[in-house]
Amino acid sequence: MEETINTYLHYLQIERGLSLNTRKSYERDLEKYFTFLKEKAAIPSWEAVDRYTVLDFLQELHNDKNSPASVIRMISTLRGFHQFLRQERVTDHDPMQHIDSPKKAQKLPDTLSVEEVIQLIETPDVSKPLGIRNRAILEVMYATGLRVTELIELKLADLHLAIGLLQTIGKGDKERIIPLGDHAIYWIEKYLEEGRPNLIKSPSNVPQLFVNHHGKSLSRQGIWKNLKQIVQEAGIKKNITPHTLRHSFATHLLENGTDLRIVQELLGHADISTTQIYTHITKKRMADVYKKHFPRA
Repeated sequence: MEETINTYLHYLQIERGLSLNTRKSYERDLEKYFTFLKEKAAIPSWEAVDRYTVLDFLQELHNDKNSPASVIRMISTLRGFHQFLRQERVTDHDPMQHIDSPKKAQKLPDTLSVEEVIQLIETPDVSKPLGIRNRAILEVMYATGLRVTELIELKLADLHLAIGLLQTIGKGDKERIIPLGDHAIYWIEKYLEEGRPNLIKSPSNVPQLFVNHHGKSLSRQGIWKNLKQIVQEAGIKKNITPHTLRHSFATHLLENGTDLRIVQELLGHADISTTQIYTHITKKRMADVYKKHFPRA
C-alpha cells in the first residue's frame, strides 16, 4: 500500500507537474491517511477501503480538532488519490464517490492600511546592504503582489526596469507581466548597485535577484524570518505574513477604483471568484469607516 502512495506522488510530479511544496502537502495528508488505515482500521489493501472507512477517518480528524480547512484539503487529496487508484486498476471502486466536502467558511485575509505599509517599508536600515535588500523586497512585494515563491524565484533576467515591468511564472506555470512603480524601480536599482554586489563577495552565477547574506538565493523561511523581524522593529501589532502585502496590494488597488479583472490578472488568479474576496474587504472597510466617522451611524 505504501508503494502505491509513492507511485502516486511520482505521478503528481511527472504527469501533473505539481510543485514540490504542493507534493509535500499531498504526501503529509496521505501519510496520515495510511497510518490510520494500517494502525486503527487494520485495512489490508486499498481494495478493502470503502466509504465507511473514509468517513471513520474524517471523523477522527474532526475529533482531533483539525480545522475545517484542513479537512476540506484532506478530502480533496483523497478524492484525487482514489480516482488514481481506480484509473490504474488498483481498485475497481471509488470510496470518495458519495462523500461531499463541507463548505469552507470564507475568512477575510488580514490587510494593512496604506500608512501601515509605508511604516513597514521604511523600517529597514538602508545604510547597510541587507537593509537595502530588505527595502527592495518590501517595495517589490507591495508593488506587485507576488507570492513568496514567485519572489524568491524572481531572476535578474525577469526584470525590465527600463519599461517598468517584471515577468514571473505563477501557479500552473502561467507567465504574467506585472508593472513596477517608481518606488520599486528605484530600490531595485539601488539594491543592484549597492546591496547585491556587497552580499555576493565572490564571482557567482546565482540567477535570482534577491540573495541572503551568504550570497545564495533566499528561501521561503528566510523571507518569513526577515519580515517577522522588520514587523517587530516597525512596532506593528498585526499578524503580518508575506501574503499580507499581497492582500494589501489587491485591496488598495480596488479601493482606488481598479477593475476586478485587472486585479485578477495582476494576482495571477485562474478564477475571478478567488479575487472577489477582496471586494468583501473593501466593503467591510467602508462600513468600518462609516461607523467611525459618520456622526449618526
